[in-house]
Amino acid sequence: MPLTLSVAIVTKNEEANLTRTLASVRWADEIVIVDSGSTDKTAEIAREFRAKFFVEEWKGFGEQKNSAIAKCSGDWALSLDADEEVSVELGEEIRGLLSGQPDHDAYFLPRRNFFLGRWIRHGGYYPDPKLRFFRRGNAQFEEHAVHETIRPAGPAGRLHGGLFHHAYPTLDAYIEHMNRYSALGATQVVARGKTSRSIFAFLWNVFVIPVATFKYNYFLRLGFLDGREGLLLHLYHSVYVSWKYAKAWELGRKQPRVS
Repeated sequence: MPLTLSVAIVTKNEEANLTRTLASVRWADEIVIVDSGSTDKTAEIAREFRAKFFVEEWKGFGEQKNSAIAKCSGDWALSLDADEEVSVELGEEIRGLLSGQPDHDAYFLPRRNFFLGRWIRHGGYYPDPKLRFFRRGNAQFEEHAVHETIRPAGPAGRLHGGLFHHAYPTLDAYIEHMNRYSALGATQVVARGKTSRSIFAFLWNVFVIPVATFKYNYFLRLGFLDGREGLLLHLYHSVYVSWKYAKAWELGRKQPRVS
């Protein structure tokens, strides 16, 4: 008998993306959505696809995603972001694995990132492997506020079909996203004690690291081959890095110094 699959998604105001995402996994045995208070048509779209829909207070990306996975009942889980789409090839590959006995208990999926309508092929944005498909109970997200990752219980395999990431259709969306993520990232930097209190550390984190990040991704990793979109993506990503450390410095100023 084929193994069953649950798809786990967290949402908030995702009406612009959710139909595309759910349509790409309508073949799954179960879809579980944990929402954090949408005021748009997210819940209505979820009902159209017969998804199990829960509303919970936002707890951070890692903890929220683990909550969605915990509500799944399938043998295997596929964790998706609301702006991701499972390609036809990836869907066939997953169903093929579930019809037999998979060699691994978790699998990395090659993610294709779209920026301003262009598929970004260079600069570290492809294949951008993400561990999202796993036997339920054998992997979970680290409970970070942002940039959460899954830690599997054992070795993971790799699939070949694409996971499409429709992340940033406009510059406004990208800049707003980076502003929000830099604030979340800053809290993690502060938690690690890297608050740039010396002038050297401040210049290193706020200026040197962002510039080095841009040069590495844009030139050494061939990001320039992605045209104007590649330039904007890597330029503003380096700005995000600077914002993150600047915000960490700002937060650190509010903490008492330890003598």
